[in-house]
Amino acid sequence: MLDDETITDIADQLVEAGRSRVPIERLTARYPDMEVEDSYAVQRLWRSRNEETGRRVVGHKIGLTSRAMQLATGITEPDYGIVFDDMVFENGASVEWERYSHPRVEVELAFVLGKDVSGPDATIFDVLNATEYVVPALEILDSRIEMADRTIVDTISDNAAMGAMVIGGNPTRPRDVDLRWIGAILYKNQTVEETGLAAGVLNHPAAGVYWLANKIAAHGEHLHAGEIILAGSFTRPMWVHPGDTVLADYGPLGTVTCRFE
Repeated sequence: MLDDETITDIADQLVEAGRSRVPIERLTARYPDMEVEDSYAVQRLWRSRNEETGRRVVGHKIGLTSRAMQLATGITEPDYGIVFDDMVFENGASVEWERYSHPRVEVELAFVLGKDVSGPDATIFDVLNATEYVVPALEILDSRIEMADRTIVDTISDNAAMGAMVIGGNPTRPRDVDLRWIGAILYKNQTVEETGLAAGVLNHPAAGVYWLANKIAAHGEHLHAGEIILAGSFTRPMWVHPGDTVLADYGPLGTVTCRFE
């Protein structure tokens, strides 16, 4: 376990990396004995530092929930991060590419909660009952830590690589659709790059949400009504560059799109 001084130093480095857009050296290269709980301690302090500047938490993201993402990263367990208010873009947004380091895009479902969900014994039925609606989303990944050879310790410390999200399409109640069979076609500049089904996320996208509720219960936290929960990608991350237009077609759930400037 890392001492408090080291955790504070890492969190402050990450705050500066977010400002400068210059990723810091991989943490596991500098602290080979760093553990998952150390990483979440760093993330919580990083969150506090950002809240002190006026940023407001509006939800959470869950990462590494699908086999596709685990194979792409070499990391075999889920993680989570928080979503600030300035990370949420509307459908059709123009996104400043230089605001992020190594931006990539993933296809996800966002759960908007109408009720609280609390662990440590939350179930998929609790999540479905608490969800006001699900909606298509694009997640924009960011990297405040060097990407090469990252482990889950690095990723968690880096707020699970959360950069931003774009919400669009048709809000849909979970009872009106089989969430496992929601599919998406991901286009970049009118070319199909990825396809996937939401069942790729732990066999049901709501499974990631109750996993999160149970995970954060250990820290005395719960998921709040009104929060947006990104349930995890069911495609591999797609690199984007200035000038790229991204569109995900979810069939009956509509489309979500953005352009990088």
